[in-house]
Amino acid sequence: MFQLEAAIRGGVIALLLVLAGLAAREGRRSIVDRYSVLFALGAVAYLIESAPALAHRSDPWICAIRALSISTPAVFWVWVKAQMEDPFVPSWRNWLPWLGMIALGIWAMSADRALPWHVVQLAALVLVTLGMWRSLAGRGGDLVEGRRRLRLVLAVAAALYIVAIEFIAFETFGPSGLGTTIALELSLAAYVAFGIGHRVAYPRGDAAAEVANPAPSQIVAAAPDAEELRLLEALRQAMEIDKTYREESCSIPGLAARLGIPEYRLRRLINQRLGHRNFSTYVNGYRLAETTAALADPSQARVPILTIALDAGFQSLGPFNRAFKAHTGVTPSEFRRERLGEPNAPPRPLAPPPQGSPIPKSASG
Repeated sequence: MFQLEAAIRGGVIALLLVLAGLAAREGRRSIVDRYSVLFALGAVAYLIESAPALAHRSDPWICAIRALSISTPAVFWVWVKAQMEDPFVPSWRNWLPWLGMIALGIWAMSADRALPWHVVQLAALVLVTLGMWRSLAGRGGDLVEGRRRLRLVLAVAAALYIVAIEFIAFETFGPSGLGTTIALELSLAAYVAFGIGHRVAYPRGDAAAEVANPAPSQIVAAAPDAEELRLLEALRQAMEIDKTYREESCSIPGLAARLGIPEYRLRRLINQRLGHRNFSTYVNGYRLAETTAALADPSQARVPILTIALDAGFQSLGPFNRAFKAHTGVTPSEFRRERLGEPNAPPRPLAPPPQGSPIPKSASG
């Protein structure tokens, strides 16, 4: 049994190093791939320091590897954020959970008691669960089909990781018995799924994998046929003429039913023909265009900002304020004051429109 476990452990390590090498090759252009390297190396560190021959040793080099291992769930959480958020804004705050896990690991290794290690395990499970939740939470509005598949892969991989850690931590069948072997097999399946899912969603050469905040996808498909042109025009009328974006029920299922097409086809149409990656930012682009025009309109100077936001389809003032500031660089009140309070001042240039900009690309590309 020991030989079988060692063979499986070595196979997992080899697989993770291969995945790390693939990600490192693209790491100079993609922040997601850089996080992938850290994630894979953290998993390798875990498999090394948890080996039966090393699990109870406290040599300095083993403690360093163990600290890296303990931080892996935090790296996974940041990796999921970078992969799923549109746009993802790198920030030192994203690494606070990583520093927290390192601190907990140092505490647990120094105290060498059961309670600190249980705290470390609980924090790891919380971070992995949050990553799994984030993977699934935005799946409904994701317009990138490969990334929609990856969300499910990540959720399954995270669940398997949790099960594997539970097997190993509680030593259900003994530290070097059947339980650890099963856990390693689950880890192998989880990380194979992670590697395959990552490459399915972002194959080499995909522009989305080249930068941290990719611009809307360029149209790479063949020229639209007559049916697609008809659907594009129907979509334009629904959004620009009928102003469907104002409706509270504006969603992919509702809009697809309105156009009489399957949901997957609507996603593909908006993503591949109009270049948008997320449905909410696509819809918010129309809402922001309406609100910026209204706030700059002297005839609406006395209309409350909340009323303007609600009329455009935003459900509350908080999300509107955040989206507006991300779009223009200023708050709605500051924007109105600059446009209406100083009529002789030159207009302030707007920040680049979000990925949900209502101005579609031409059908011809």
